[in-house]
Amino acid sequence: MKIGVLGVGSLGTIIGALITKGGYDVDLIDINQEHVDALNQIGAKITGFLDETIPVKAKHPNELSGKYDVIFLLTKQVYTKSSLESILPFLHQDSVVCTLQNGIPEESVATIVGKERTVGGVVGFGATWIGPGVSELTTELDVVKKYAFDIGELNGEITERIHTLKDILGTVGYCEIVTNINGMKWSKLLMNATFSGMSAALGCTFGEVLYNADAMRSLANIADETIKVARAHHIRLVEMQGKDFENLELESQSDIPGKMAFYEEVWGPHANLKASMLQDLEKGIKTEIDYINGYVSEKGREKNIPTPFNDMVCTLVNLSEEAKVLPNFEENISKFNSLSVNYIKA
Repeated sequence: MKIGVLGVGSLGTIIGALITKGGYDVDLIDINQEHVDALNQIGAKITGFLDETIPVKAKHPNELSGKYDVIFLLTKQVYTKSSLESILPFLHQDSVVCTLQNGIPEESVATIVGKERTVGGVVGFGATWIGPGVSELTTELDVVKKYAFDIGELNGEITERIHTLKDILGTVGYCEIVTNINGMKWSKLLMNATFSGMSAALGCTFGEVLYNADAMRSLANIADETIKVARAHHIRLVEMQGKDFENLELESQSDIPGKMAFYEEVWGPHANLKASMLQDLEKGIKTEIDYINGYVSEKGREKNIPTPFNDMVCTLVNLSEEAKVLPNFEENISKFNSLSVNYIKA
């Protein structure tokens, strides 16, 4: 079986290396030639909660040959179309493309490679790209062993190929097969839209959001909007890592204080992290904000569900992108506060 990991940034480097260590034939595919060269010369160096250097095969898309049976897609969504079009000549009729990206890319992936070749997936751990050949695992190893992946067929069937994917990803950590992958993807979308969105919009760590009452008021509304938009599309969020994110829905603004213990329990252990989208702003590159909070807003418009807090996150991050200036916490929190006041009055 020939496997490709397409997009070997922070997560892709770790996933590709550990699958390789598990005995599979894997190509780590990326457009960053310096990174590809480092991986081939010194191996994939994993730091953080895992300290290991694993010999791997890395390739630039221009170097590909043959046909891949499985592609694990880990590019940022801004590169989904270009990366998949580059790999199309190297897929056969029964190839499988398993999405392990942030957001909900399955529909767009299916339009490129075909719905019959598309499988959905969710990654349950975090990583930070340190530099060429080096990636830091930022989630404790025991969490990876329990909650690494959730994967599922788009139609909910339990197939032979989904079991094959489970076995491959099991070399990294525990992989759960789910029959409602769309509900799982929306749960992960909520996780990204809330703390990753606010971290990027305010220019701070998850903890600086978590322990700021004003930021958490807006964050609670981001979660509420996400749940209501999903429900309008007849999607129920499913449990992730034993947590039911449907519990974060608000009946009124007075419900917010009662949700704080949930947020503390789930995100407290990740207080020192900052969103990869904020890291993108620091590097001056395009973020995935339009595919995260922007996706909630887009789907809200389709059902006439207002999403002012998700809209604000997109506005602030897009402004930072355009101006090439990092978000200012005090200035941007005041904009969220003004929105909260107007929203409550309305």
